Amino acid sequence: MAAVAENLPAAAEDQEPQCEAVPSLENQRRQIENGESGRERPLRAGESWFLVEQHWYKQWEVYVQGGDQDSSTFPGCINNAKLFEDQVNWCLKKGLVEGEDYVLLPAAAWHYLVSWYGLEHGQPPIERKVVELRGFCKVEVYPVELLLVQHSDMGTPHTAEFSQTDSIDLVSCTAREQFLVSPQEETRLWVEKAQGSFERLCNTRVTVFDAALKSGQLIIMETRSKDGTWPSAQTHAVNRASKEDEDFQGQPGICGLTNLGNTCFMNSALQCLSNVPQLTEYFLKNRYLEELNFCNPLGMKGEIAEAYADLVKQAWSGHHRSIVPQVFKTKVGHFASQFLGYQQHDSQELLSFLLDGLHEDLNRVKKKEYVELCDAAGRPDQEVAQEAWQNHKRRNDSVIVDTFHGLFKSTLVCPDCGNVSVTFDPFCYLSVPLPVSHKRVMEVFFVSMDPRRKPEQHRLVVPKKGKISDLCVALAKHTGVSPERMMVADVFSHRFYKIYQLEESLSSILDRDDIFIYEVSGRSAICENSREDVVLPIYLRERTPARDYNNSYYGLMLFGHPLLVSVPRDRLSWDSLYHILLYRLSRYVTRPSSDDEDDGDEKADLEDKDSIPKPGHVARGSSQDPGPEQAGPSSRVAGGSRAPVDNSPGPSHWPQRARRKHLFTLQTVNSNGTSDRSNFNEDTHAQPYIAIDWEPEMKKRYYDEVEAEGYVKHDCVGYCPSCKQHQLATKKLDLWKLPETLIIHLKRFSYTKFSREKLDTLVEFPIRDLDFSEFVIKPQNESAPELYKYDLIAVSNHYGGLRDGHYTTFACNKDSGQWHYFDDNSVSPVTENQIESKAAYVLFYQRQDVARRLQPQASLSDPPAPPACGPPPNSELMDLN
Repeated sequence: MAAVAENLPAAAEDQEPQCEAVPSLENQRRQIENGESGRERPLRAGESWFLVEQHWYKQWEVYVQGGDQDSSTFPGCINNAKLFEDQVNWCLKKGLVEGEDYVLLPAAAWHYLVSWYGLEHGQPPIERKVVELRGFCKVEVYPVELLLVQHSDMGTPHTAEFSQTDSIDLVSCTAREQFLVSPQEETRLWVEKAQGSFERLCNTRVTVFDAALKSGQLIIMETRSKDGTWPSAQTHAVNRASKEDEDFQGQPGICGLTNLGNTCFMNSALQCLSNVPQLTEYFLKNRYLEELNFCNPLGMKGEIAEAYADLVKQAWSGHHRSIVPQVFKTKVGHFASQFLGYQQHDSQELLSFLLDGLHEDLNRVKKKEYVELCDAAGRPDQEVAQEAWQNHKRRNDSVIVDTFHGLFKSTLVCPDCGNVSVTFDPFCYLSVPLPVSHKRVMEVFFVSMDPRRKPEQHRLVVPKKGKISDLCVALAKHTGVSPERMMVADVFSHRFYKIYQLEESLSSILDRDDIFIYEVSGRSAICENSREDVVLPIYLRERTPARDYNNSYYGLMLFGHPLLVSVPRDRLSWDSLYHILLYRLSRYVTRPSSDDEDDGDEKADLEDKDSIPKPGHVARGSSQDPGPEQAGPSSRVAGGSRAPVDNSPGPSHWPQRARRKHLFTLQTVNSNGTSDRSNFNEDTHAQPYIAIDWEPEMKKRYYDEVEAEGYVKHDCVGYCPSCKQHQLATKKLDLWKLPETLIIHLKRFSYTKFSREKLDTLVEFPIRDLDFSEFVIKPQNESAPELYKYDLIAVSNHYGGLRDGHYTTFACNKDSGQWHYFDDNSVSPVTENQIESKAAYVLFYQRQDVARRLQPQASLSDPPAPPACGPPPNSELMDLN
């Protein structure tokens, strides 16, 4: 803070002029006006100059120019009374003008005059400093008066004076001292601008002049809350903590992130980075404040680093179950337009941007020098590598480089001349290509015509660009059933969503679809006049007792798995179909005993020899799905044709009365499994769907639900279907220097000119002891094997496909050593055996020597510390299946 000259004691106010030392008037004039000690002396930054009242100085000039020491023009003691507002606080008047109200004298000239003439009793000298602003020196007559207030008490300002060359850090220190803020508390400053707006004083290393602060401006000091938030941000938060959460105290770091709309990719990257121990400690202990780089043209003016620091402090305060990363999302979109809006993005791409942004915002190199890259030119690798790393650090020196950067050895061989070029290049993460397979693994359920056999789950390997027929051929190798005797259907919500044609592409089937392949007779219908079998889609329905609605479909609910049943054309009667279906259901439907049988009028009905409506033609594997839009929003429409339904008796050729059988009744329905035809103008010759309708009591008595839902797994389920064994696949990289934290990016997304796809290859990776010693070509320190061994600390997962994927995170808490699963704002503990999956996308590994260094020193009496994350060591290498 600038010295307040008005309050300084008068150094020579009581001194009488020493006549024997007083020079002649001419010499006085020369000493004061000219020479190194006089008014003509050039201004030098940091020197002190003094104000002298203009009238007194003019009187002195007349006196010395007259040449008579006994003249009546003698000026007397220096008197600056006209320059002060009052003679109590000795505050300088506002608006004084040099040459009209005062003159400026260098320190030597001032002290000469005081020694010759003295200073009026009680008056302080008016000392001011010379400051250099943008290359020009000036005497700062008026220091900048700032009004300091606390955010929590805006009504009590404190006035303090500062030189324009004082740093904002000095303003902050002054405010902290004034308001008794403890060293452990973090603060930041705001300045009030015009019209009541406020602006952050981010860079505390700039001067008051550079920050354009003016006298009278209000400076607000804000103190971070214990939960890591800033009070000023709470009023603008997307959601506020409820009263119940105000006193919440949980494990630091176990904090979810709200999904703002397709921002799971960002949340996943942030959770991984937040669980890198040394980086998080760097922010929690405020070491980043001293390294913020506000002038780096490649950076983001420190804004990304500050926004990330705010997130870390909130997540690790232990006072939040979840937080809303809205401010961070806005900052990211501002500096990287590709992340604007709320489209889905790649977590690795966001991570790459964030690491680069944090590095440049925290780069200790303020002015990057030009560095010429040099080839090895036959020099030893050690020499070339050291030179390359030093050159890298001359331009890039930050906590990100300290934590994540390593060094590759790159060897290029010219195929023509055989020239070998060796360079050493830094890297921030390893991108590992995965084996690209032209095969696809699909899981299906096979339903045999033999009612005694349960459905079988099969895992089949098929061409990625294959057809439905390829799926049938692959299944035939497991079952021995000819592909010509198979029909493929997508089953959803107890009905057929689609019945596929053999020539359709397999790409229309998603991994999450439930695919059933039914065995049918080899005599499927080809045309209307064929005498071969008809394949009927069969649904199961149960009448709901609560809502009947005159036997309409609203009182019936679908249940169980639908069937595709082959029926000979000459047996297309209700009686024949009843017995065929009773046979097909015999594994889980109990036949009634003879004592329970009561045909009654039923036999008369059957003697009518009524037939089921015959389809015009049935093509095996046909798909005649009208589309979901015709079935309404609440249901998916099955493939195949539909038969019209009329609840009136109708002619004998076409009966529609629901025939009550002893166990169930049969009813023709549409592909959606309902009897309502009001919305459809259907072909009366279309293939019928048949519903088996159960009364609740009969279903409970004769239908075994547990047995009906049972299935068995074929031997192909449970191990690699392509090679029948685990395969070890590694990509050898010339690694020279490994970083403290190694990021491994598994390149699951494949983009070509003609296609885009995601690789669901299973990558087996160890939780502990990932050993890189055999891959590092730099001469190793055999006494420190931990320099080459890594433990897993976080995983970014991607589930789903390219268009509808979702990102989550597994991470090991640095304090507790417990693994947790982060799914946006939901956080739950997990065990290590849950971490490895096909969804693993970006892996974070911590070098073991770093983990030991970060562990607090335990006393000799303390028990051995548990492993950083997880159970016994596992020395496996990466395994790609």
